[in-house]
Amino acid sequence: MPTVQFQLNGVATVVDADPDQTLLDVLRGRLGITGAHFGCGAGECGACRVMVDGHAMTSCDMPMWSVADKDVVTVEGIGTLEQPHPLQRAFITEQAMQCGYCVTGILISAAALLKRNPSPTETEVRAALDRNLCRCGSHNRMVRAVLRAASEMATS
Repeated sequence: MPTVQFQLNGVATVVDADPDQTLLDVLRGRLGITGAHFGCGAGECGACRVMVDGHAMTSCDMPMWSVADKDVVTVEGIGTLEQPHPLQRAFITEQAMQCGYCVTGILISAAALLKRNPSPTETEVRAALDRNLCRCGSHNRMVRAVLRAASEMATS
């Protein structure tokens, strides 16, 4: 079986995988990285989002060959229990999650936004999160949380 080399949450990673197997399958099944969730399987819901070279991408429809030599960041790579990312703190403060199924993909989308635009407007936050489906109706709290995190990051 061929190997695929990439950076995963800042760590050089080599995995034996079918190049056409999805990144989501490898993350969850082979590497035990379970933050990205299987939702629709068609790249439409956002539950499986990860950052690839700084861009939020769906991993359920991304073949392994496409991440060779790239930087992949999952929700596990943006913060820790001891040192949560400002987005994670803001989501807790704003109570911006209910069931938690979609929130990992939303955090990734928000992190990618803040990476390229550290001071987004509310409209820009809404546009960045638009492709993430949440059935719990926490959207307004999520937008407030992203704006809170951007503000915190700007002052630190």
